[in-house]
Amino acid sequence: MEFIYRNPEVMTKLADAVQDYPYWEKFSHRVTSFGVEAKHLWRLVKQQRGALAQRMTIAHAPGFKFSFTLTGQMQQALHRLDMHMGGAVGGMSTIPEGTNDQLMISSLMEEAIASSQLEGAATTRVIAKEMLRSNREPRNKSERMILNNYRTMRAMTERKTEPMSVEMLLSIHRLVTEGTLEEPINEGRLRTTDDVRVIDQLTGEVVHYPPSHLLLPELMQALCDFANDKKNEPFIHPVTRGIMLHFLIGYIHPFVDGNGRAARALFYWYLLSRGYWLVEFLSISKMILRAPAQYARAYLHTEQDDNDLTYFLHFNLRCLDLAMKDLDAYLKRKLSERKQLYAVLKNAPVNERQAELLTILLREPERVLTILQVQARFGVVYQTARTDLLGLADLGYLEMRKSGKKMLFHRSGQFEERINNTRMN
Repeated sequence: MEFIYRNPEVMTKLADAVQDYPYWEKFSHRVTSFGVEAKHLWRLVKQQRGALAQRMTIAHAPGFKFSFTLTGQMQQALHRLDMHMGGAVGGMSTIPEGTNDQLMISSLMEEAIASSQLEGAATTRVIAKEMLRSNREPRNKSERMILNNYRTMRAMTERKTEPMSVEMLLSIHRLVTEGTLEEPINEGRLRTTDDVRVIDQLTGEVVHYPPSHLLLPELMQALCDFANDKKNEPFIHPVTRGIMLHFLIGYIHPFVDGNGRAARALFYWYLLSRGYWLVEFLSISKMILRAPAQYARAYLHTEQDDNDLTYFLHFNLRCLDLAMKDLDAYLKRKLSERKQLYAVLKNAPVNERQAELLTILLREPERVLTILQVQARFGVVYQTARTDLLGLADLGYLEMRKSGKKMLFHRSGQFEERINNTRMN
């Protein structure tokens, strides 16, 4: 390959072609015009990657030696996440006061819905959010998956100080799969056969044969040791390690079903356990859902290219980066709405929750509110939600009617007048 090194033009082009760590297929298309056979260039790239790679052994079982390389792009992404995930988003030092609980609940809902949709849940965000906000029982398997995911994500925030254990992994799986498996006995249980395969949904081709079920106790303990950093390995960035844990659940495939949902819940637990509290406000699965084929290929490329985890790391860091930008845009939009709201309601004797409810009714005149919806939206107790709604009714903004024992609130006949009076004060 000396002739390649002696050609500075080819070397410059080659450096540009590999910045985003392409897999062989993409790489071979990029270098067709270089005047050198792609296989020779690829051999050089693989040598360079091998010289820079960090290697690790997760378990002594065959197939559990991995490598990874942190490219310049990935290091930049990790730096941005370190700077932001302690609270600074888009120049803001923290989440705006008074919005924490509501934003966390909304983000957990988005994550629960997207993570379930990645696994085949067939329902809309509107219907799913209505179910979660109203606390109604799920009507089908898809809604059950979403409710399970939502409860699991909330459980991860409560268990972030616990060390990972096999028992905890089994409890995570039990939470995400309750009432969704063909055989309920498999909820929270490691698979007991080797007939599980990972299938390409488009081609029907088997793309991954998980390790033997006889190895699962050893492999799951090794995964827990890796999560708890018991091996005293060279330092691995916490976000990087969290993504690796995500990968390992899919690679080991310890459960009959629900591996993807369990993997993403484990990722959230790990980042929360390492102090990345802002992850509670991100929906990473929503970003993955925008490119599910790339998500699947990131798994495949890692396994097919000598267990090089860089492909999976690269994709997931990009999703995290996008989730941060999505949160940043959401917060800016909410701050803008709050300024508009204060301009309209600065003289009205209402609290911030009530002000937001009035904003919703300004946008959606036909909207009907219930106490349970308000309770779920703001993460408050039943009595607080009830007091907020009855207070708006006393002020003339809302009217209340009963449907059985349920109290329903909607815009009053004087709603517009009350709002206009507030604007003029």
